[in-house]
Amino acid sequence: MSVMGEPNFVAWAAQRSGYGGNLTVVDKVPPDMLHLVDAHWYQFPPMNPLWHGILGFVIGVLGFISVVGNGMVIYIFSSTKSLRTPSNLLVVNLAFSDFLMMMAMSPAMVINCYYETWVLGPLMCELYGMAGSLFGCGSIWSMTFIALDRYNVIVKGLSAQPLTKKTAMLRILIIWVMAIGWTLAPFFGWNRYVPEGNMTACGTDYLTKDWFSRSYILIYAMWVYFTPLLTIIYSYWFIVQAVAAHEKSMREQAKKMNVASLRSSEAAATSAECKLAKIALMTISLWFFAWTPYLVTNFTGIFESAKISPLATIWCSLFAKANAVYNPIVYGISHPKYRQALQKKFPSLVCTGGSDDTTSTASGVTNVTTDEKPASA
Repeated sequence: MSVMGEPNFVAWAAQRSGYGGNLTVVDKVPPDMLHLVDAHWYQFPPMNPLWHGILGFVIGVLGFISVVGNGMVIYIFSSTKSLRTPSNLLVVNLAFSDFLMMMAMSPAMVINCYYETWVLGPLMCELYGMAGSLFGCGSIWSMTFIALDRYNVIVKGLSAQPLTKKTAMLRILIIWVMAIGWTLAPFFGWNRYVPEGNMTACGTDYLTKDWFSRSYILIYAMWVYFTPLLTIIYSYWFIVQAVAAHEKSMREQAKKMNVASLRSSEAAATSAECKLAKIALMTISLWFFAWTPYLVTNFTGIFESAKISPLATIWCSLFAKANAVYNPIVYGISHPKYRQALQKKFPSLVCTGGSDDTTSTASGVTNVTTDEKPASA
């Protein structure tokens, strides 16, 4: 039955008006899925069918944009020789992870929103939950290693140990080994994957009362939220400081030399600092807005500090998935050479002219050459 089908809407309207008051959000769940549904959800009435339609539309649009955007990042970075650098392997890995996340999750959720419940069976529910956790972890740690690479190049300057392709591939291997290890744990009894509150998606179980299960959420949150977030903040804090100090020293040197073009030099320096600060602020802000709501939902569940509604859980989950949509914008389009390659391969998609590569140190993902490196802080 369609999400906007008349019988479904009439049943929901009757329940809201006092008739059929015993209906719950769990009623449409197939019998083979009931053992995965926590008793907490039986207290909630069915969601308005309109919400299922909106959720299905939003996740469908997000999935399309993410697959196209990340697919283009993978294609352009892989097919453009000047972009095939060790640093950019991490960017490609990030795009690859986000691409697979939405390929795995968007179609399944659209189908379930159509039927207004999980219809793909318990095994697919577990695999769906694992995919979200696996690719989410992969994306998060890819972003973290990108930040650490920028810190190494910009803050340490000439004293930095350059990233090689071998080292980059080793870091990518570490990312996926960690992610697979964490996401396989629920299959062996440390937590489990269960339906989310509105029964159209699946994720980790944050409502089970025993502390062994809860400990998974707590430790996993430390590993895939707090540690990466603090690492990224630390890296970009010192990156901004290093670039600001470098530009300040360059301006002072220009004054001593009585350079005629001092004013334009100052403008260029200010531009580089502002661009870098914007990239840093955007990276941290988007991270925070994407993952914090889902973290709050999980912590609210394990600490029982508030009542969690089905609608709140699924929107928090959608915010996290949306990270896969704007990652290619922040980590791809902010790269000057990527924009040039995009303009060459897909000219109709570029609204503005290419920018000068001399400002590439302002990008969070640019491979900075030796003579572009700021002096060590």
